[in-house]
Amino acid sequence: MKTLIVYASIEGHTKKVTDHIVETLGGARHDISAFNAMDRTAEVSVQPFDKIILAGSVHERRHPKPLEVFLSGHSDLLSQKPTLMISVSMSAAFPEGADEAMEYVEELNMRTGFTPQDTLCIAGAIKLSKYDYYALQVLRHVVLRERDFDPSQTDHEFTDWDALDARVEAFLAT
Repeated sequence: MKTLIVYASIEGHTKKVTDHIVETLGGARHDISAFNAMDRTAEVSVQPFDKIILAGSVHERRHPKPLEVFLSGHSDLLSQKPTLMISVSMSAAFPEGADEAMEYVEELNMRTGFTPQDTLCIAGAIKLSKYDYYALQVLRHVVLRERDFDPSQTDHEFTDWDALDARVEAFLAT
């Protein structure tokens, strides 16, 4: 069974998630290929694949535009295959943000006209070493608003890698 992961990453964590899936579950266990939707010069056909995993990070309530364009342009073919959407956001890192994390996916579905068969919202990462003053203020006062995490510490990954592996493995096994 051949699986394609179409991903779009802004700060690099969604690419790390994709690489993790390919390295952990690919090889002898599953035939998995990855396609970076941010590479606007590359082309990919979804037809030769049996299953499709879509992965995108969320910034300012939106998944990356290239992922939206891909979903809109391939919605007919994607609708004919088993699909899993992995939405990577900081909202998913906190129990009180679970509903908001799902809203991001619902908004993506409305904008693209495509609804995946299954959805997984996973927590992303904070990369303080890459943020400027403005980005730090947005992180503190918008993204982490009153949540139990001190963003002045250091870079931090919130992703539950075991839960990700289990969910993707279940998707691949069906």
